[in-house]
Order: sequence, then C-alpha cells, then structure tokens
Amino acid sequence: MQFSDLSLNKSILKALTELRYHTATLVQQKAIPEILSKKDVIVSAQTGTGKTAAFSLPIIEGLIEEQDSEKREKKIKALIVSPTRELAIQIEENVKAYCKYTNLRTTAVYGGVSLEPQKDILKKGIDILIATPGRLIDLHKQGCVDLRLLKTLVLDEADLMLDMGFINDVKKIEELCPRKKQTLLFSATMPEKIVVLANSTLINPVKIAINPEVATSKNIGQLLYFVPKKNKTDLCLHLLRNTINGKIIIFRRTKFGVGKLEQTLLKNDYKVTSLHGDKTQSLRNEAIELFKNNKVNILIATDVASRGIDVSKVDAVINFDLPNIPETYIHRIGRTGRAGKSGIAFSLCSADETAYVRKIQEKLQRKIQVIEDHPFPLNKPKPKKQPNTVSKHKKGRKSTASKKKKKRWY
Repeated sequence: MQFSDLSLNKSILKALTELRYHTATLVQQKAIPEILSKKDVIVSAQTGTGKTAAFSLPIIEGLIEEQDSEKREKKIKALIVSPTRELAIQIEENVKAYCKYTNLRTTAVYGGVSLEPQKDILKKGIDILIATPGRLIDLHKQGCVDLRLLKTLVLDEADLMLDMGFINDVKKIEELCPRKKQTLLFSATMPEKIVVLANSTLINPVKIAINPEVATSKNIGQLLYFVPKKNKTDLCLHLLRNTINGKIIIFRRTKFGVGKLEQTLLKNDYKVTSLHGDKTQSLRNEAIELFKNNKVNILIATDVASRGIDVSKVDAVINFDLPNIPETYIHRIGRTGRAGKSGIAFSLCSADETAYVRKIQEKLQRKIQVIEDHPFPLNKPKPKKQPNTVSKHKKGRKSTASKKKKKRWY
C-alpha cells in the first residue's frame, strides 16, 4: 500500500516524497485508517516497524483539517508522551519533517536541560507537544502546559514507560487531559500491566498486533557464538578485526560494561562512542550525532539509553551481553536491516546466558545459527590423560611409600 492510498493531505504527501517514503509499513497500513476515524487504538509492534509515522501522520492530518475549519488557538492539540529523552528528540525530528509544508508547530520537552528555553517556546503556542513524563508534569505545575483543548493523547513505548517506573506519572498526565479525547497506546509488548493501563485509559479500542516474527526482518542474519565470559572482549575484538565492518551498535547490559568496553576499543584505535544513563543530555545528544554523521562507526549502549533511536544504515548489531527478555533481543537486532537494507546480528553467549538463548529462540520460533569456528569456543576439549601403566601392585606400593613419606614430614 502506498501513502497516497491513505487519504492524507497533499502537504503531508509532499513531505513524505522528499523523505523517500513511498510504501507504508504493515503497522502504518493498519493503524492510520483507524486513527483517522478517531477511534482509540492499541498497537503492539516492535521498534523499527514505523510506529512514529503510524500515529503522527493521522494526527497531522486531523490538525490540518481543524485549521481549515476554525480559528487557530495557541493551545496544545496533540500530546505524545515518550519514556526517554532520546526518543522524544527523535519523534520531534520526524514530526517536524512530516509537518514541513504545514503551519503546525511542534516541540519536545524533556529533562536534563534548562527549563527556561522550553517555557519560552510553549508560551508562543504549540500544536503538537512531545514530552517525557517528569518534565511535562514539572512544566504543568509551573503553569506552562495547558491540556484542556487536547484532542489526541499518545502513549509511546508504553511498556518501557512502565518498566522505568512512570506508571503514576502516566496516570497523572491522563487526569490532566480532557475526558473526551482520542487515546493511542503503542507498545512493543503487551504484558498484563499494559493491559490494565489500557483498560483504564482507552474506550473500546481497536487492537492491532504486528507479529514479532514479522517485525524481525528476513534481511537480518543472526549468528550465535558460545564463548567463555572472560573471553568475550577478545572475541569481540576478533570479530571487529576480521568479520564485522561498517556502522555497528554494541549492546551491553550495564553502564559499567559500556564504559569498560568503550575504553578497550579506544585503546585499540577504534572510532567509538557510548550511550548510557549516567551521561548528561548534551553528551548523549553529542554521541548520537557523532554516530549518525559517521564521525564514529561504533556505538556502545545500554538498552534503556538506546530505546527509540532511529539511525539509518546500521550494518551490524553485536549483543555483547544477551538480554534476559526475548523482546529486548528483537528490539536490538531491529536496529539493522531497515528499509529493505540487509543487516546482521552477532550474539556472544556465555555459559550463564544459555537459558536466554532458549527463550529467544522460542519467541522467534526458530534456531539461531551457531558459529563454532572461532578462537574462543566455550567448551574446549580437555587434553587426554596419559594411560596409567603402573601395575596395581606397584601403584599400591607407591601409595604406601607416599603415605610413609607424608608421615615422616609431620
């Protein structure tokens, strides 16, 4: 299905053509018509499936129609709540690109930076606001955010939002909005807590689920390396020297692990940067820009810090530490193989992570190809013991002598 088949305004289609968006993804094909019909919608789909356009394009369409029919007011008409700063910035960039040939105004507000510039922008009037929960509530308390005329509320990456402890903030935000509004909930997974949230905030929602196996592109090769934990860094360096080229994202489980691997790669003359929660917002923005603009070709990141970052043409993903949640694995490898391009994912599995592999393969409903031919296999064959040629009689005598000797020592 082409975007031109989705009843979108000419100004939107012009912007999409410039962005080289022609064919709608599966989630866009299913979600856009439902959102245009003003229904509440729940969408379950993985990162990289085109969710931002799926909710923002129909929102822009609705606001263009509203502008044509009534006097414009300097009030927020659409609110997109995002769990992380990076995702909020990414959504803002996309929405501004889609709105290029309209008069709609949009901005993003998030923590880690000064409040004052954000206050100034909000005072001038915004049609579409993208916000992280904490900063939105802070700005509302200071009288800078008025949601009384809100038409559409979007809860993006809802599962991550709840995992990060924002459940009370989300409920507070929902209370600040009018009862009569359209609510759109987008989530990679649908655990019970998301179902509970949906039941309390949405009215007769249309449910759209994009199968994870569909979202895990056939363009992504997946390779698995069993390796002792102590040799993971050596294997990673071996792969970077001999196998993996181009733009690469390496995932680690902890901030400490990210920093340690970054230092190792820098010492080995790799162009690398990192992303984790302890970095200031300016440093995180700088890291993303360096990677996007090819000033460095390796980005090492934790899952939370990297969620929602949309970097085109990522050639490979390395799961240095395997995630214990299968959906996280799917999120990670979905950073590559986008927009019809091919990509490859390398996973390094130590003995304590084998259970994670089983869960991932159950979720994917297929086996991941195992590469055994590498310098650091998990189970190296032990050298064979030389056969004992000493006779039982001699062995016994030797044992006795040994005991006597031991006794003399004491």
